[in-house]
Amino acid sequence: MADNRNAKTEFVNREIRAKQILIIKEDGSKEGPLNKFEALKMAEELGLDLLQVGMQDNTTAIAKILDFGKFKYEQKRKQRENKKHQVKVENKEIRLTVGIGDHDMDTKARKAREFLEAGDRVKISLKFKGREIAYQQFGLETLNKFYTKIEDIAKVEKEAKLNTRFLDMYVVPKKG
Repeated sequence: MADNRNAKTEFVNREIRAKQILIIKEDGSKEGPLNKFEALKMAEELGLDLLQVGMQDNTTAIAKILDFGKFKYEQKRKQRENKKHQVKVENKEIRLTVGIGDHDMDTKARKAREFLEAGDRVKISLKFKGREIAYQQFGLETLNKFYTKIEDIAKVEKEAKLNTRFLDMYVVPKKG
């Protein structure tokens, strides 16, 4: 299978392979189709570059006349702006045991509440030690008891599921 990471996505000036080129000028007007060399000459006279933006058919390329350096700069700037406005959701984990005390459960529920208020996804893991694995219903009861302490701000994303020695449940903050 070919590695597409190094595949060129933008063809500029002489890299355009098509023989005929339909040109879109800076003001949006169309010209052509022209011979490849005529189109290149037109772009050079304006002191700009020819950027292939698409193909009309297998022989005719659609290209824009623009300043390629400025175009690349604007693209990078837009990507940086978009990255700033992205919300990064983190995964947090709260670990419980079958015989956890009420006070410990309250403390962990308070911490889970902080995570949820910050907009994070919380994985609630209940670890079975030794022979506790034979009494999974107690683990499920403990998880449900824990969930009732945070259910006003959380909703279950994934129901409790046994994963080796852990009973895992995922909760996310409620909208609004």
